[in-house]
Amino acid sequence: MKNGEKETKLRYGTVNFERRKHPRVNLDLPIEYSRIDLVAKNKRAIKAGDGGLLVYLPEKMEIGQHLRVKIFFPSDFGLNTIESMTEVVWLDIHLEKDWGDYRTGVRFVDISLENLRRLKDFLRSLSG
Repeated sequence: MKNGEKETKLRYGTVNFERRKHPRVNLDLPIEYSRIDLVAKNKRAIKAGDGGLLVYLPEKMEIGQHLRVKIFFPSDFGLNTIESMTEVVWLDIHLEKDWGDYRTGVRFVDISLENLRRLKDFLRSLSG
């Protein structure tokens, strides 16, 4: 080492960096969803961010499929619901027939500016 240089130590370990454009917040909210051609069904949103949701659905959706989603909020927050058109962008592989719900990632494709602002305020209140 030359005079004045610091020795750099290599460090090893696991780091989990959030690479999402819109980081998600863990939550558990009821949702109602429907495909364009079907009646609405009820399930749960598990994570939410400015760009979309992680939802558990009882049926396999196709990538690119559009769903109408209504999110129901706790009454103490002062919100009732937010509605949006979403697009399926990813889903987990469903390994067994009776395994349970499909983890499905959807992104918002049509959400009003007011509903987006309300969602951001709600998520900000959860992350402290």
